[in-house]
Amino acid sequence: MESKTNSSLTSTIWLLGFHEFQSLSIFWFLIFLITYCVTMCGNLLIIVVVSSSRSLHSPMYFFLTQLSVSDILLTTTIVPNMLHTLLCDGSSMSLVGCLIQYHFFAASEILQTLLLTVMSYDRYQAICNPLHYSMVMNPTFCLGIVALVWLINLVVLLVISVTMSLLQFCGPNIIDHFFCDRDPILELSCSDTFIIEFEFMFLMTVLAACPFIIILISYIYIIITILKISTPTGRQKTFSTCSSHLAVVSTCYGSAISIYLFPNKVTAKKIPSLLYTVVTPLLNPIIYSLLNRDITQAFRNLCRSLKLDTQ
Repeated sequence: MESKTNSSLTSTIWLLGFHEFQSLSIFWFLIFLITYCVTMCGNLLIIVVVSSSRSLHSPMYFFLTQLSVSDILLTTTIVPNMLHTLLCDGSSMSLVGCLIQYHFFAASEILQTLLLTVMSYDRYQAICNPLHYSMVMNPTFCLGIVALVWLINLVVLLVISVTMSLLQFCGPNIIDHFFCDRDPILELSCSDTFIIEFEFMFLMTVLAACPFIIILISYIYIIITILKISTPTGRQKTFSTCSSHLAVVSTCYGSAISIYLFPNKVTAKKIPSLLYTVVTPLLNPIIYSLLNRDITQAFRNLCRSLKLDTQ
């Protein structure tokens, strides 16, 4: 590896995208373009509705706006370039651009995981400790915990960036994927990747497994509390306050587990990667809109106020 000259190092990456479906590229381009537009509009709408409605100025909806920000970051990082690969039957990007895309993708993953954990703690306090909820989940705490989430994100990205900057790429420059994920990037490296793979496993344990355990424990206590409610109506009403979050957690972790915990080839990971990077950001605002009466009502009120302003 030391004998490689700088001129032999790879500087451009070629993404194959969905070359298997080249005959249907225009069809899938339109589908993903519509999905991207709906995803952006849905998440931006949640941010606008929550920000404009005083009835939604609570910790749960504040965290929801942050989740929408992470969804916007994720889909904007992946989908535009993916649309380009569909139109052009693949696309080239610089090695630096490829690494930047991966870093933004990793940032959105970390943000979503930590925010879902914070939201599960919020639901735990609301259902299992309602008398002290306003005292525990006060504005200072909420702002502080979100700032901590972003700080952890930046620190982890700095560690990943420093480690990956030490890698050399002097072999093939073709990635059979629609974006620059960790495994495809490491497969192109001619450096020893042991350190970064160990680093990834450690970060995955701390930032994915531990939050999942916290979410699981929170919902165990939530379910126990709900089962203690005497009336079926009371149980249903209480469970409805966390059903949206539980659905989002299921889609997020379900798709992520299928990508990273099962040893498949890169080509076999395209579908679950598509679910995680395209479908999940689309489903999150839909789930919170359809399963949440407060957001639905706030949206209707916003539409009425806009209609009155235009008259």
